[in-house]
Amino acid sequence: MSSKENAAVNQLLALLEARYALRVLWALRDGHAQTFRLLQDSVGGITPNTLNTRIKELREAGLVIHGGDGYSLTLSGQDLLRRLSDLQAFAGKWQAGQAKKAAAVSPAPTPPGPPFPSV
Repeated sequence: MSSKENAAVNQLLALLEARYALRVLWALRDGHAQTFRLLQDSVGGITPNTLNTRIKELREAGLVIHGGDGYSLTLSGQDLLRRLSDLQAFAGKWQAGQAKKAAAVSPAPTPPGPPFPSV
């Protein structure tokens, strides 16, 4: 990868690493515009100030637009989410693998013995 390509990836990752940035994009993935309040509810746990900041950054990056119905993804934002769509499938497989790993590490429960020793 050239240094120019590497710089572009680093710039995109820096944008997406910002707190809640991916969640905002993910909340808009269905293509329906969302009002500020609905978007805040969709993201969950985000303060209005943080949401304002993320929206501003994502709009400046050309990933989110505000229209008459609310916020939605631009064509570029839709393209990004299409490219990230495998994330959901990967997450399901990864989570199942983590659960198997945790089950293998934890000891099996010991069956209960008789309540009193036999005489």
